[in-house]
Amino acid sequence: MNILVIIGSRNPEGKTVLAADAFCRGFEEKGVAEKIILVEKKIEGCRQCDISGWGLCRKEGRCVIEDDFTSIVEKIKQVDGVVFATPVYFGDMSESMKCFLDRLRRISRNEQAKIGIAEKPVIGICVAGGGGGGAVSCCYFMERVLMSCGFVVEDMIPCRRQNLEVKQRVLFLTGQWFARYLEQKKG
Repeated sequence: MNILVIIGSRNPEGKTVLAADAFCRGFEEKGVAEKIILVEKKIEGCRQCDISGWGLCRKEGRCVIEDDFTSIVEKIKQVDGVVFATPVYFGDMSESMKCFLDRLRRISRNEQAKIGIAEKPVIGICVAGGGGGGAVSCCYFMERVLMSCGFVVEDMIPCRRQNLEVKQRVLFLTGQWFARYLEQKKG
């Protein structure tokens, strides 16, 4: 069993990575987790290619922009599950996570592009630093986008700077659970 953990944080030692690492430690007792930090990849924002605001994404299920987006989507299609982890900015996802998910939901309008994405189990992790607010609203926004892509959202985990130590234990246990769940799904 394998999962892809997509991280929308700029800080490789920050709270979001700590949360994702706790999840991975639980999961890796039975499976393999590969991490991708979005800011380390070249991912442009959607160009809204044609006059209607769409383009090849809707017609062909692919994006016209040649960057790292396509290779990440291919990895998503190959794994058993996906974890999306983002810091919370202004009660919402990080800009790198929004950019990636905006393009993903556009190609997901095409039925052919949904193959390998639709019905894939996912977990969302939203980590608020600073004052600690906005994690719950961030989970709401992320869940809506993930569902619109066709993923099956198994859990959304809001974390605050103030409770991250406790949430790391919860994330570890959730990682263990996700491994068992994916193992059962595989049959």
